[in-house]
Amino acid sequence: MENFQDEIRIEDDFILLRIQNDGHLAKSVQRNVSKNLLQFHFVLKGAGKFIFNQGAYQMDLREENALLLYNPQKDLPMHLLVEPKSWMVTLLISITKFHSLFSSFAHAIPFLSQENADKKYYTEEKISPAMAIVLNQMFHFNLNPSIKNLYYKGKAYELLSLVFNKTDDATNTEQCPFLVDEEHVVKLKRVKEIIISNMAEPPSLQDLADQVGLTLKKLKLGFKQIYGDSVYGFLIDYKLEYARQLLDSGTYNVNEVGLKIGYSTASHFISAFKKKFGITPKKYVLSLSAKS
Repeated sequence: MENFQDEIRIEDDFILLRIQNDGHLAKSVQRNVSKNLLQFHFVLKGAGKFIFNQGAYQMDLREENALLLYNPQKDLPMHLLVEPKSWMVTLLISITKFHSLFSSFAHAIPFLSQENADKKYYTEEKISPAMAIVLNQMFHFNLNPSIKNLYYKGKAYELLSLVFNKTDDATNTEQCPFLVDEEHVVKLKRVKEIIISNMAEPPSLQDLADQVGLTLKKLKLGFKQIYGDSVYGFLIDYKLEYARQLLDSGTYNVNEVGLKIGYSTASHFISAFKKKFGITPKKYVLSLSAKS
C-alpha cells in the first residue's frame, strides 16, 4: 500500500492523523478544522505545503520540521499537499483541552498569553531527536490492534509534552547521550538508507558500524532510540510492508515477492508475512481480488 491516511480520535477534542505517501505523485489531504482547534503538523520525512485561502497562499512544510497553526478569528481548513515519499503526523486539539493540559505554565507558551488571546499564531520549529523517536514509533506500530488507540493516545501526549519541553538538553542527553550530536543522527539515518537499499542481502551490524563510523554499541542503541526497533527488526518490518505494496501492485506472485525482499524459501516469507499481517500472502492477494 503506497498511501494511507489514518485518523485516530484520541478524545472528542483531540485527533491524530498519520499521513504516508510512498507513491510517486503528490497527495492532497483536506479536512475541515474549526477555529477553536490548534493544528500541529510534523514532517518526519519528505516535504509538503499547507495551502491557505484556496491556493492564494502556501506555506512550505519541510522535512524534520513542525508547524503550529492557530487562528481564533476564523476557521482554518486543513489543506495539505504531501509530496511523494513523505510521512507526516498531524495533531488537532481544542484550545480548551490544551489549556487544561498546560494551565500551570501557560505564561511560557506565547499564544496562550492574555495579550495574544485573540491573535493568530503560526510558528515553525525543528523536530528534536526525542520527537523524531516518537514520530517514528507512530509509523512502526507492532502491537496488538486492540490497543491501537491507547498506544496512540500515549504517543500523542508524549509528543505534545516534547514540543513544549522548555528544559535544556539534559533530559535528552540522559536518555541517549549521543543523539544531541547531529553527526550521530546523520550516521544513523545513513544506516537506515543502507539496509533499505540492500534489503535482500543486508550487511552485518559490524559492517554497518564500520561503514558509517560508529561503534557497534552506539549503532545498536542509537538506531533503537530513533526508529523504535533494532536494526534488523526495523528492516523486517520495512521489508514486509514493501512486500505488501508489491502484492498490491499485482505485478509479482508470492514467490517472486519473497525472493525480491530476501527470503530464500517461500515458507519463511509466508510465515513472516502471516505473523505481521495475520494472513498469508496468498489469502491477502485473494482478498484484493475480492475487493476489486
